[in-house]
Amino acid sequence: MATVLYVAAVLIAADTAVLDLMRYALYLALALTLPGTLVYRALRRTPHSLLDDLAMGTAVGLVLELPAWTLASVLDVRGALWVWPLVVVVLFGAVPRLRRHLVPRYSATAPVGFSWAVGGAVAFFTTYLSSTFLQRNPILPTGEDTRQYLDLAYQLSLAGEAKHQFPLHVPQVAGEPLFYHWFGYAHMASSSMIGGIDLPVVALRLAIPFLCALAIVLTAVVGWRISGKPLAGAVAAVLFFVVGETNFTDPVTMPFGTQSSFVIWHGMSMIYSWVLLLALIGVVWGCISGALGRGGFVLAFLFLVASSGAKASSLPVVALALLATFLVVLVARRRIPWTLLTLGVLTGAAQLFAMAVLFRFQAYGVTPEPMWSFERFWTPPDGPMWLAVVPVWFAFLVNMQLRTAGIVPLIWLRRGRLDPTQVFLLAGGIGGPLIYLMVKQPGDGNQYFTRAGFTFAVLLSAWGYALVFERARLSLAARVFLAAEALLLAVVLVFAQFRLAGAATPSVPPRAIDPLMPLLRWALVLATIGLVIAALWPALSRWLPALRGRGGVVALTALLVVGAPGLIMDMRKSERFPNGGAYATISLPKSRVDAARWLRDNSAPGDVVATNAHCINDAAAAGYCDPRSFWLSAYAERRVLVEGWAFAPRVSEAGSWAFWDPDLLARNDAAFTSPTAASLGALRAEDGVRWLVADRLAGPESPELQVLARLRYSNDRVLVYELS
Repeated sequence: MATVLYVAAVLIAADTAVLDLMRYALYLALALTLPGTLVYRALRRTPHSLLDDLAMGTAVGLVLELPAWTLASVLDVRGALWVWPLVVVVLFGAVPRLRRHLVPRYSATAPVGFSWAVGGAVAFFTTYLSSTFLQRNPILPTGEDTRQYLDLAYQLSLAGEAKHQFPLHVPQVAGEPLFYHWFGYAHMASSSMIGGIDLPVVALRLAIPFLCALAIVLTAVVGWRISGKPLAGAVAAVLFFVVGETNFTDPVTMPFGTQSSFVIWHGMSMIYSWVLLLALIGVVWGCISGALGRGGFVLAFLFLVASSGAKASSLPVVALALLATFLVVLVARRRIPWTLLTLGVLTGAAQLFAMAVLFRFQAYGVTPEPMWSFERFWTPPDGPMWLAVVPVWFAFLVNMQLRTAGIVPLIWLRRGRLDPTQVFLLAGGIGGPLIYLMVKQPGDGNQYFTRAGFTFAVLLSAWGYALVFERARLSLAARVFLAAEALLLAVVLVFAQFRLAGAATPSVPPRAIDPLMPLLRWALVLATIGLVIAALWPALSRWLPALRGRGGVVALTALLVVGAPGLIMDMRKSERFPNGGAYATISLPKSRVDAARWLRDNSAPGDVVATNAHCINDAAAAGYCDPRSFWLSAYAERRVLVEGWAFAPRVSEAGSWAFWDPDLLARNDAAFTSPTAASLGALRAEDGVRWLVADRLAGPESPELQVLARLRYSNDRVLVYELS
């Protein structure tokens, strides 16, 4: 309860209306957790704990929401979407065999220490979100100088599309099919429709903190269930959402992608997919171990299908992990593991569904090119090539994979004899980075395979830590000392980066490896300190007998904590740049959003809009258009004939920002610069355009528009015309 109150206080401090918060809480409790938990109870075999039921049940609720949203959209009865959870509850109350799931009995309760650790992780990460996201991006622009990270408007436009249309199209190019992982945005739309909450409030305040909190709890629950150790679950949650990537720059840089947490709020498909992937890992364990019974395969199918449209990077990692596990078990036991084969077939079917139906075999620029992500850092050496390759590999492992160090002692303690669940986690933890290294995607999009692998790796790493911790047989006093060591080390590391870290500076002459040098130097310093302490440990143990046999757990704790400054440094970076300016931002003037929201309130959902604003740069001065303009479709929640087309599938495949239909673009722009009754009539009849939105700063509109169309709204910058 303390964590819930803290999260609520943070959201209220970020200008979230109390009424919206209450509506969202009711939506979560009654439209996700309640029906999802009932269905989960009916499908799983034996109750474990209330926390397990609620966490996994909420994830099931997210999955069930998708077919309910689809049916309501196809039948065009979106206003009745709130009925689906009611149907589930009534069904469980009316059918005697299902009624027993209303009040189950549990064999376990969450330990107090586990609960406080997980609650602390949620509170910490919510604080991080407040600093980097909530406090930097207002729900609505407050003035003409407001800036916003450029992807936020795009994802809001997808949520608006899901709220009003089916099948989904690219909102910025009316009629262009959307081949994309859009399931998370259908969730946002459902939150808005069922909860009666304004979509920008859902997108910029409520959905991300909720999904992050759910992912943290799921990490802890799944870690506890698969290992049988509450400590493993708590440590996994901390490794995933408190310990960040390791670097030694200020402002912090991420040479192998972006800060893991940044990919959460700038595009919510990542955190949405993590929730489903974590639950899927728990279900796979339940199927392998038999803990879930036959209902586990139904749950696996549900989570696989949902994951297929949550993030394109999820299922390839799952498929690789299942394949590796299948082969290992087949060789070790010399018989076909039918459970793994069944799960593999279900995964293949879900992946085929994603490729054929959701993505229509669009690759979004992903092509095989081994080591593409590393080649940029390879400096040709005077000697052997390995002198260039090894430092880059080492930097990647320290930067991205240090929190997975607990895997090594787990393999050692088990003498390499891993059970199938451990093999599955190890294969997923390796498979994600492996795919990242084998493919190329512009904009470092291949990094998301590594992010998918995190879900597997942190669970196994925490499991390994729990084994090392148990072997140390610490007294209560020693446990307090170990916790104090971890906290003190984290504070020292943060303080050191505050005082000593600086920007990555190029050498003279510049070398490709220069961005990695601060990290490599910092790793060398820490390794030297660690070796010195290791050399002195026998003497310290003789002086202080309580240290005997505890070196392993102390060393592993220190190693896992090294990344503690990561999120703190990201918060420090964000505080230096207003309005989320720590990353690429664009102008989001209040006048534009006011006009778009007026249009939303005074038009029909099926109306198509045309605009003269396509570019976020001065195209005339630059000689090209940067077509990442999404504000109109985002805040009007309407399809635009041609707005900004940068994220359309055709652009990704072509590798060029040139619009693929110049005739359409010319007709669109002519409606503003040289309109005639005939041209506007054709735009209305052939393209379905009913509204024209003219931005004076994007270009002057013809005075003929005042005669040929009806002016319905205007402010100092934007005019909205209606075509009859």
